[in-house]
Amino acid sequence: MPAGKKWLPVIGLGILAFLWGYNWVVMKTALAFCGPFAFGSMRAIIGGAMLFLVAVFSGRSLALGSLPGVLLLGFLQTTGFFGFSIWALVSGGAGKTVMVIYTMPFWILLLARPLLGERIFKWQWLAVGFAFTGLVCLFHPWQTHPHLFSTILAALAGLSWALAGVWNKYFRGRVRVDLITVNAVQLMAGAVPLLLIAVFVESEPVTWTPYFIAALVYNAVLATALCWTIWFFVLQELPAGMAGLGTLATPVMGVLAAWLQLGEVPIFWEAVGMILIFLGLAVLCGIGAASARAKQHGP
Repeated sequence: MPAGKKWLPVIGLGILAFLWGYNWVVMKTALAFCGPFAFGSMRAIIGGAMLFLVAVFSGRSLALGSLPGVLLLGFLQTTGFFGFSIWALVSGGAGKTVMVIYTMPFWILLLARPLLGERIFKWQWLAVGFAFTGLVCLFHPWQTHPHLFSTILAALAGLSWALAGVWNKYFRGRVRVDLITVNAVQLMAGAVPLLLIAVFVESEPVTWTPYFIAALVYNAVLATALCWTIWFFVLQELPAGMAGLGTLATPVMGVLAAWLQLGEVPIFWEAVGMILIFLGLAVLCGIGAASARAKQHGP
């Protein structure tokens, strides 16, 4: 990259942290006007359509390699992740939800060992230990709390996201496909089950207020189409570990935004759990960044 543009990936990470982090507050407030599955399906369809237009007008390949493979990715990444995450927001806090969902890297680490044959090194086990302890604190099963179900849904969202990541890595290792095209199609395909659930389960109609329309545009255009494009650019220009380290600001932004705008003050055990998960993410991404630098400089 030319010297004058070397800061573009860093700026991109800053944009991602703000748009993705604040989006949890936007989605939480938008649910007052729309059912969770209807909102998730509309976000995915509009965002996927915009990415597909980007792929067409930029001359990218529209070949999918394997339609069943893309459909499975859509089921895990969009149906599962979007569905569980926005369902978790119905009764759970935005800040707590985003922290539980961002246990995704730890699920990937654990799943990649049996499914992809990847080893887990001793320092990675330290990160997993932080995350597991943090999750226990967030669930705090020794106390009764009203948002246990939403916490379970958020954990399932993180697990679904991790399964999608593992499948994506396996799938792309065997088929050459364009990332933007695949993400466009998986978004629109994964939106179909969400739309069907919304039609047959959610009886309340959508209230088309100016705020809801703005929230939908924010989600579909900014948080989905734009942010995924920026993320692909960041991954292209930075080592994967360094890019992952940059995403640590996203859950922090989500927690702070929920605290300031929605008044969601974490209780003691929730605060401890969030701190432990963040420490685990920092350890995991720090290892990834060090490994990427070692590969760049050689033995």
